[in-house]
Amino acid sequence: MSTAAWPYLPHDELIKEEKATLARELEWLLNSLQETLASLKSGLEECIALLAPKEPGSTLVISSVRSESVKGFVTRVGIRIVKGDIHIRLPTLPPLRSASSYPLHLSTLPTAPSLVLNQLTSVRNLINQSLDVVDISTWTGDAHDANFIAGQLRLLFDLVEEARQALKGGDEVVEKWWEGSVNENSFDPPLPPTLSFHLSISEASLLLQLRTLQLTNPSTPTSFTNDALSGLSLRQRLGLAARLPEHDESGQVFTFRGQEVRVREKVRVESQDPSLMAVMAKLGALEHAVGVARRALAIVMGVEEEEEEDG
Repeated sequence: MSTAAWPYLPHDELIKEEKATLARELEWLLNSLQETLASLKSGLEECIALLAPKEPGSTLVISSVRSESVKGFVTRVGIRIVKGDIHIRLPTLPPLRSASSYPLHLSTLPTAPSLVLNQLTSVRNLINQSLDVVDISTWTGDAHDANFIAGQLRLLFDLVEEARQALKGGDEVVEKWWEGSVNENSFDPPLPPTLSFHLSISEASLLLQLRTLQLTNPSTPTSFTNDALSGLSLRQRLGLAARLPEHDESGQVFTFRGQEVRVREKVRVESQDPSLMAVMAKLGALEHAVGVARRALAIVMGVEEEEEEDG
């Protein structure tokens, strides 16, 4: 079945009318995209509000599920952890004298290094950049220039996608533990030299990874005793303790604070953060909305999606 224009138009006039129709459709779409941009801005501002430093913050339970290895809590305000009280029981980290567990208390001293979640810093910066893109698309640039708006939507899509990936976590966005462990002086008393405390974001949840460490060359002169740096209790040095569970870093050598070390024991604990989960869900919806707008504009412009992405 075929479709024909009525009344009949000569070929040249038909092409002219098609171009005029496409021009009107493009004008309508560009106008409607301004409403889309306003909606996107509202969603981005909601994300910024959820990440804002508001008291009393979010208090999250940090506890291992099937053991007494880790028990405690931390409080997040904005991009920082401002409070923390965690007790750990690990065979390779003997407790302090007359204690049943090893306490980790976040220092409240004004001179103590802040515990900043770098992924949240990235997310906040990326969302602010996205808001700038929306404002430029609305107020500064030519809102009726299809190529300009297409470029702005492509940039906005990339920024929102990167922000969502930062909350999702993964090797590409999370600092390596031997480079990004928390400063030992963020705690009071300071962390022992045999312990790595690494905090990151994974799937919009707070992820704590604790590692007890052992020097590969205990005879290396240091400011600590060799026994302390070995990460072994007296029972373990005498071979009387039970074997430690295997983990995915067994046998590997890492450079941690200028020393070559092996990981003796590793514990991973996750705590869901409702605010971060809400931000990640909103970013996913915003990413989808920008993607739909990009595809619609590419179709009306007569540009293949791959070419539009490249160009």
